[in-house]
Amino acid sequence: ALSGRFARGMNALEARLTSDLTSPARFGYISTMKALIQTGSSGRLPVPPEKRFLVNLGGQMRSSCHVMSLVLKSMISIALCLLLASCQSDAAQNERSRELNETPHIVFVTGDEEYRSEESMLMLARILANRYDFNVTVLYALTDGIIDPNRQDNIEGLEVLKDADMMVMYTRFRRLPAEQVAHILEFAESGRPMAGFRTSVIAFRYGDDHPNRHLNYEWPQRVFGLPWISHHGAQNSTDVFIHEENQDHPVLSGVAPFHGRSWLYRANKLLDDAEPLLYGRAVGGSEPGGDHFSDPHTIAWVHRYEGEHGTSRVFFTTLGHPAEFLDENMRRLSIQGVFWALGMEDQIPPAGLNVDIVGEYDPNPSGFGRRFKPDMRPEDIDLIIE
Repeated sequence: ALSGRFARGMNALEARLTSDLTSPARFGYISTMKALIQTGSSGRLPVPPEKRFLVNLGGQMRSSCHVMSLVLKSMISIALCLLLASCQSDAAQNERSRELNETPHIVFVTGDEEYRSEESMLMLARILANRYDFNVTVLYALTDGIIDPNRQDNIEGLEVLKDADMMVMYTRFRRLPAEQVAHILEFAESGRPMAGFRTSVIAFRYGDDHPNRHLNYEWPQRVFGLPWISHHGAQNSTDVFIHEENQDHPVLSGVAPFHGRSWLYRANKLLDDAEPLLYGRAVGGSEPGGDHFSDPHTIAWVHRYEGEHGTSRVFFTTLGHPAEFLDENMRRLSIQGVFWALGMEDQIPPAGLNVDIVGEYDPNPSGFGRRFKPDMRPEDIDLIIE
């Protein structure tokens, strides 16, 4: 009876396994295991009779080889169950890869009171959604449902990161409550791709005695590659150049040197494993053509962050002034950084991706206070432009 039930169970297990398997090697392994079990279904292993000994179990004489056969069957059954779990895990991973290649879900986390990230990240999200059919979500700092970049302790909807394929951050000095910041930290450790802009090197600012104080400087350096150091003054700007040793990197396809309105960030603590793409020279004044001063610094790079549950591809740039996104070179750099982080660099043509603006992009000027567009609600903003 035991052999009959076991054989039926094996047939069912084999049917389940073969429906998930694509590897001939695994299929051969399962078939071999099944044949071995069926060989021993009589309760005897091929051991010479003279080497068998008998034991009395409940008054009946049974061969110890029969006991060994049952143990062997149990061990093989456990092994097959483990193999089944592995197959299911591989199938789920393959399915996730297929979904990622078809319709990646990108979540933009905004919240800075200086550079209008609530406008520039929306513009990038629209390009990805309308030109490349990505699923996109843009999250904002909110007060009573109204977009309020000055609100440092509330970005609603971060739980959507749980199922997202990629996180793009552009925040500054946030003091999010534990239940909100946990979603960002969990994503960063998941091994999924990330990108960051400018003030995300100072994405958080907690007090010196706060348990999250490590997020102020240690976290952005580990995750994005650089902590906050200093800059060259808001009255100045930046000339952008390509690092010659990495000029063939796919993120730089179709990207040419340009003038950026951002004042140059110092990057002399950039992680050693970062792969520099662009460097900048500080320019006296806000207009192109001014004199260069001070040392050059890397302003765009890629690197890989070793998280708790996997390795993330990360793209980052310290550029991000709202006016810079009017330049197609800045938009192309940003969009192609997203493609690279997703592992989709093979879809970037040599001349670069189409990054024409979808809809309108007329950002308010940078600066503090109430310079952002008032009375805007997320539900009133269209991501798909007809």
